[in-house]
Amino acid sequence: MNADLIIDNIGQLVTCASEGKPKRGTSMADVGIIEEAAVAIAGGRFVGIGKAKDIVREFSAKNTIDAKGYAVCPGFVDPHTHIVYAGDRLNEFELKIKGAEYLDILAAGGGIISTVKNTRAASEDDLIESGLLRLDKMLACGTTTVEIKTGYGLDLEAELKMLRVIERLDELHLIDLVPTFLAAHTVPPEFKGNTAGYVDLICDKMLEGAWNWYEASHFAAKSVPFFCDVFTEKNAFDREQTERIITAACSFGFSIKAHVDQFTNLGGSRLAIESGAVSIDHLDAISDDEIELLAASNTIGVVIPTENFSAGKTQFAPARRLIDRGCAVAISTDFNPGSAPCPSQAMAMTISTRYQKLLPSEALNAATVNAAYAIGLGMTLGSIEVGKVADLLICECKDYRQIAYEFGGNLIAMVIKNGRAVE
Repeated sequence: MNADLIIDNIGQLVTCASEGKPKRGTSMADVGIIEEAAVAIAGGRFVGIGKAKDIVREFSAKNTIDAKGYAVCPGFVDPHTHIVYAGDRLNEFELKIKGAEYLDILAAGGGIISTVKNTRAASEDDLIESGLLRLDKMLACGTTTVEIKTGYGLDLEAELKMLRVIERLDELHLIDLVPTFLAAHTVPPEFKGNTAGYVDLICDKMLEGAWNWYEASHFAAKSVPFFCDVFTEKNAFDREQTERIITAACSFGFSIKAHVDQFTNLGGSRLAIESGAVSIDHLDAISDDEIELLAASNTIGVVIPTENFSAGKTQFAPARRLIDRGCAVAISTDFNPGSAPCPSQAMAMTISTRYQKLLPSEALNAATVNAAYAIGLGMTLGSIEVGKVADLLICECKDYRQIAYEFGGNLIAMVIKNGRAVE
């Protein structure tokens, strides 16, 4: 059989194969290793996976890449980022070092509000330029698919500007993008003291405007999902307001994500799970009852160890307990200007192994196939399986566990995106 590309001489092929479902419980420790392997790719998809001697006998291709006996794994999927923004938060970085708390900075007009002011003032071209640079960093670190949220506009015009930027970035960059509408990130300055009024604006006008954008976008044409997200937290949105926004979003057809339990448990996890959310994210303060509910659901729990690490915290989301109770867990960088300025899923994996006691196998599944399910694309990418999108990484190591073990550098020797080597 003819193929476009064969990657041969793979010492350790780490497939993360999941047979059409996210990994949970004990299956999260199974990364589906094939030794002395090869893969065949045609039309940007995997068409052959197995022992090298079998693949080279069954397939022929004009282009062959010698993996040099290295480990090969799926491209990383990052299911929670905020990389479209202007400005920086370096002053707040120093304030946090001195002991300032995130919610105190936010209440004083810093945090998200600081980035909102800069992002509203920025042109689309400026946001595209800076967004491309951030995506370049992520691709170099092995990330091949990224979810990007709005939420630094907080009015319809600025939020739509961010959505247009996300669409343009998807056209310009090799990384595939998934858009999320996060108008409910915090309350904008013009609605200070009137959260209910801002929720009215989101539900009565902003969701419709965002959905109209989506229906005309190439994301809809490609059947890429469009998410609505809500930050359920003190100084943001309470449970009742979250429920109203989720209900309104579902009426248009949005898929649901939720920022919940980052600092305070307001019941957001239960609400989001019962609303059929694709993922619930952060989970630092999730309760035991909600963990059991999550384990019994199809919702993915996304933990974000980079945020805790960046803030110098010693308490992290209970990822070990989530896995042991049978939850499907994913990992994200939360790449953003304030709480997690990190482009590397490998670094997120590293932190999760040290502080949340995930095995390297569990961390890799969390950063690939389960992360793909957390953005509604687990059936098409996130693992090395026949028929899936051919995104993979040739890692400069013989054993995949070194990806989480070694930190401070970059072990990605080559990225294959949609079946082609990234130059």
